[in-house]
Amino acid sequence: MLVADFSRVLAGPLATMTLADLGARVIKVERTGSGDDTRSWGPPHSATGATYFEGVNRNKESLTLDLADAADLAAARRLALRADVLVENFKPGGMDRLGLGYGDLTEENPGLIYASITGFGSIGGADLLGYDFMVQALGGLMSITGDTDNPMKAGVALVDVLTAKDATIGILAALHARATTGLGARLELNLLSSLQGALANQAQAYLGAGVEPRRMGNAHPSIVPYQLLACADGPLAVACGNDGQFVRLAGVLGDQWLASDERFATNQARVHHRVELVDILETRLREAPARSWHERLTAAGVPAGRVSTIAEGIDLADSLGLEPTIEVQDASGVTVGRQIRHPVSWTPPLAPRTAAPPALGEHSPAIRAWLAAP
Repeated sequence: MLVADFSRVLAGPLATMTLADLGARVIKVERTGSGDDTRSWGPPHSATGATYFEGVNRNKESLTLDLADAADLAAARRLALRADVLVENFKPGGMDRLGLGYGDLTEENPGLIYASITGFGSIGGADLLGYDFMVQALGGLMSITGDTDNPMKAGVALVDVLTAKDATIGILAALHARATTGLGARLELNLLSSLQGALANQAQAYLGAGVEPRRMGNAHPSIVPYQLLACADGPLAVACGNDGQFVRLAGVLGDQWLASDERFATNQARVHHRVELVDILETRLREAPARSWHERLTAAGVPAGRVSTIAEGIDLADSLGLEPTIEVQDASGVTVGRQIRHPVSWTPPLAPRTAAPPALGEHSPAIRAWLAAP
């Protein structure tokens, strides 16, 4: 399967990298001279480039084109006409003005699956710039993220990541349908819709019950205790998802009476008496370090854990046998770094693809020659 990747930054490139991880040939079209914006987004940098770019562009080939040049534009069209999938995140109408729109290509390539990613759609929001941070603010995510006084964005460009996953799902579904019909499809995605699709219970609280969710820090609106709790040396995440887990929590703390107290015996009661329960729990938890409570609660079957760094999270996955990373190699087979692997594990195994992110224009000569051939 051939994917023509006309996208840049994060949402589109992450979707196409996922397809590349799964076996597709992905040709990344980049601006001559500068390439994808994220090639210059740093620090941090690895030995080979900006880590932002490298995190979403492995297993791809880089073709540099100047789409203002007639010959290069013709090459872009030849690529699109050979592709099974095209992914783009130009401003709405941008690809059409170049003669690379869905309608321009499907007469000659009726099986093409054409995925367009925007910030706010191609109708009323066509002129709005689709930055993840802005969508987190305008789409409602920041209204429920952070403490009561300070709205916060997520610590990663979460909306871009969600949109990438939605795009991948849509593309795979369209490929499945094409196997029966022989026809491609036009897929339109936007960051705002992907965010709202991921608001899950919080959005339904508003739509179904008229409840406007609010920021609660690390607390959960419907489950208690399900938050960070203070220990002697720092916070501990405790996630009691049912009454049985709360009974075991009370036992580990030596406060079995909590489980029979009518204020705390059920989750609904605990939600209503959140403040007083948290005060009781933290009074006990402050008697020992977070690591000690983590070990004791985990042994008792209570979900609990210290707040870890990314490095510690990777080490945890490694210790659990999850093999969270892969080594990537350059064209000569030399290992040039580690990356987080595609998260699906396959039985029978799917051979991992481990090509390092390409240098700008690294594959241009070979691809140009291939496109020029009949």
